[in-house]
Amino acid sequence: MSDDSLPLKPTPLTPGDQVVLISPAGPVSPEHVERGAALLRGWGLSVTVGAHAYDRDGLVAGTDRDRLADLNTALADPAVRAVLCTRGGYGSQRIVGGIDTAAVVRDPKIVLGFSDITALHLALWRGARLATLHGPAFALRTELDPVTVAALRTALFDPAPVRVAADPAESTAAVTTAGRATGRLLGGNLAMLAATIGTPDAPDPTGAVLLLEDVAEPAYKVDRMLLHLERAGLFAGLAGVAVGQFTDCAGTDPSVPEVLADRLHRLGVPVLGGLPIGHGAVRVTVPLGTRAVLDADAGTLTADPALRRA
Repeated sequence: MSDDSLPLKPTPLTPGDQVVLISPAGPVSPEHVERGAALLRGWGLSVTVGAHAYDRDGLVAGTDRDRLADLNTALADPAVRAVLCTRGGYGSQRIVGGIDTAAVVRDPKIVLGFSDITALHLALWRGARLATLHGPAFALRTELDPVTVAALRTALFDPAPVRVAADPAESTAAVTTAGRATGRLLGGNLAMLAATIGTPDAPDPTGAVLLLEDVAEPAYKVDRMLLHLERAGLFAGLAGVAVGQFTDCAGTDPSVPEVLADRLHRLGVPVLGGLPIGHGAVRVTVPLGTRAVLDADAGTLTADPALRRA
């Protein structure tokens, strides 16, 4: 990995910093967002909410124009140090073509979210080479578990490598093969990755460690999406595959882990399953766009931080 390919990194948060909660995708309840805001205030952060974060326009949280305006306003505001997404759902891909990437390059900020927000991660990587954070949403129906909270706080405040250990209790643990791989960690939600094929935001797989997770998808759809990625060349030259949680995908024959194993093992690269990354009860925050070491033998994924030292 050459020096000129290193990602653009924001600085860590410190108490007193301003963060903004926005809704680039699905609509949210103010009550749920307030629970997330309270968590952030407890860490000494100043929390504001995007002007249209509580809007609703059919499937999404406000019109495409308004959701994009909230995103670009936050990205351009020098007082804002982190842009945190309230939820995924659907809608991010409808606005990514209008991201103000020049503002991102001028003043890189932390951007965090997951699921449908994968579209935002990929667009920011393509347009600005920004390292982002794949982590929990801030519209909280219930309190986050302690492991998730600790990992989230560390990822926001501490520019240290992130190490994630596979959990044998996760259904995707059985997908693991053997070996060790090093490459840039890219990806996220499988459905959103499949939706980028044919767009400018489809990531370059060469030498990458590809992260995959999803929720409520039957085995045949998972197989179809993986096949789509394979036929489109998104598996060509991968260094390895990191498999997170495939939540609420039970009850199919063959099972989703069996489908994942069938498609991924034929790639001939190390595959590490069972990672607590995605839609499960424990959701570890990980950087995207940074160098990662996938050690399937040790059962760990270790990624360079998405943050630079101030």
